[in-house]
Amino acid sequence: MIPEDLRYTAEHEWVAGDGTGSVRVGITHFAQDALGDIVYVQLPEAGAVVAAGDSLGEIESTKSVSEIYAPVAGTVASRNEALGDTPELINTDPYGEGWLVEITPNDPTATDGLLTAGAYQKITEG
Repeated sequence: MIPEDLRYTAEHEWVAGDGTGSVRVGITHFAQDALGDIVYVQLPEAGAVVAAGDSLGEIESTKSVSEIYAPVAGTVASRNEALGDTPELINTDPYGEGWLVEITPNDPTATDGLLTAGAYQKITEG
């Protein structure tokens, strides 16, 4: 359940893309499973400037409210508007239709410092 072609953060976000354009960000299967049924998502507007590690918004589930963190610094290019009506997409398809935002990184090499699938798997097994 950890796609090899993505990069990851220790806070359970995934990043798709090599940084040469916008990168797509979501939360991992591990994170959505730990959260339980997701009922609400708060995301930044397109055009918002974020720093790596800053809060991007919140995910509310039947169990708790969790922060979402920016894996890279840059500008929010778009957000997944479908989550407003169907936040459960994060549970049913965390690596596909349940994506959160797209960010245009300030530094095209920013994704290089993120975790590989193997390194992320070691975190989730701990």
